[in-house]
Amino acid sequence: MKHIDAPTTRSALHFAHLVPALREAFAGEAAVPPRHVHTVEAGTDRGTVLIMPAWSEAGYLGIKTINIFPGNGARGLPGLHATYVLYDAHTGVPLATMDGNEITAHRTAAASALGASFLARSNARRLLVLGTGRVARLLPAAHATVRAIDEVQVWNHRPEGAQALAAQWRGEGWNAQAVTDLEAGVRGADIVSCATLATSPLVKGEWLAPGSHLDLIGSFTPQMREADPACFAGARTFVDTEEALSKAGDLLDAIAAGTLVRNDVQATLADLCRGTHVGRANDSERTVFKAVGSALEDLTAATLVWRSMKG
Repeated sequence: MKHIDAPTTRSALHFAHLVPALREAFAGEAAVPPRHVHTVEAGTDRGTVLIMPAWSEAGYLGIKTINIFPGNGARGLPGLHATYVLYDAHTGVPLATMDGNEITAHRTAAASALGASFLARSNARRLLVLGTGRVARLLPAAHATVRAIDEVQVWNHRPEGAQALAAQWRGEGWNAQAVTDLEAGVRGADIVSCATLATSPLVKGEWLAPGSHLDLIGSFTPQMREADPACFAGARTFVDTEEALSKAGDLLDAIAAGTLVRNDVQATLADLCRGTHVGRANDSERTVFKAVGSALEDLTAATLVWRSMKG
């Protein structure tokens, strides 16, 4: 069994390849059982462990284990740590271990961009990112594969983190600025992408401009939320998978408040990728995409990495 380190894993996950690979995967067939979710308590520290398997007709089986500890930010540590193991689906033979952090970050950003390819206005160019973690850092590059992004802003509850990330992006050639006025940033954005571990809403519906696209990819439990219920009022809502309807605090709050009716959720990524739903209907409507992540995305990314190693 091979061990594929973080730099090698990262080098195989270019968004120009990963986003189309995800589109093909969601349009196809795969087995994706419900994730296992466990709460970890160690003294006063609390975390969540997710175990996410998937396998496909391509002949690969993968299992990701991901640990989420929101309190790590105060320790100067990332909030998420993951490992990934890829197997031969015909025999169960282990093929490789991979850096799960790179798999998770890249597939999450790629799924965000895939959603935007159907739901953001075709002329969207101003991207606001909430968060400064692994996923947030990748969002401009991911979205630039589907829209002509030429202005990027970033907000974080720690302003110094936003300043540092904006400086990093400028060094990479982006027209990037940190913002401290979140309301103004949201009002001026074409795409608002939230990649945080927030447990209280950050974005208010009254701030969102007509024609904007709200991308919610950070929260993944009923206790987590990045948008208030008003964000869903008058918007057309899409999800990555049906699992989001039972796992996403944003959606559960909106359903409870009456700003979202469960049956009014428009489509999943599979529906969009298979062409059974067209996505955005016009430039003036507001769209919301809520993702809680799918093991299919991890398997797709890991398969790209494995195939790159085989030449």
